[in-house]
Amino acid sequence: MSRGSHPIIRSSLLLGAIALMGTALLASVNDLTRERIIEQEKRRVLQQLNAVIPAASYNNDLLGDVIEVDDETFFQHPAPVTVYRARMDGKAVAAMMIVTAPDGYNGDIRLLAGIDISGKILGVRVVSHKETPGLGDPIELEKSDWVRGFANRSLQNPDSKGWAVKRDGGQFDQFTGATISPRAVVKAVHRALLYFAANSQELFDTPAKTVNADG
Repeated sequence: MSRGSHPIIRSSLLLGAIALMGTALLASVNDLTRERIIEQEKRRVLQQLNAVIPAASYNNDLLGDVIEVDDETFFQHPAPVTVYRARMDGKAVAAMMIVTAPDGYNGDIRLLAGIDISGKILGVRVVSHKETPGLGDPIELEKSDWVRGFANRSLQNPDSKGWAVKRDGGQFDQFTGATISPRAVVKAVHRALLYFAANSQELFDTPAKTVNADG
């Protein structure tokens, strides 16, 4: 081995060590960032849920007591429905369901519908949508109080004919110049109520499983 080869070897070893240290540091940063993102997402979802069901109403781990159900007959959408179960001292209090209205004007409208153990709606919130700004976006609470009109509703209030927008003979307002978005939301919430009425026992008895925080 020539004398000139030693500096080359030392430089190569040094560069290799630096690369290993950089890789390890990057992996550590990624782990910390990923954990932070997961925690932020959990807080975001919990805030959404607590906007419908007050934290004082339950004492279980709402994000841990969760299942997925799949019934296209009821929900008319192939995606599984995430259900967060609220309990107080082990007793069922409410089911928080992430359902999808597939017939929005511009596609799917994802909703959070909270239904208490008696079958009464605690509240409804729009999680995501692609409706036309200015026409369909009053389904958002930030744009309108329309969505608050679902609170305290049930399958008996109104009856099945009333679960429609007024233009279709129901009890729910549509928007000026826009009927498709509110119609889709009303139908999706009604379907969630029907599913809950038919499956409430199973919804609360099914063992919890691990799902993504955003459903």
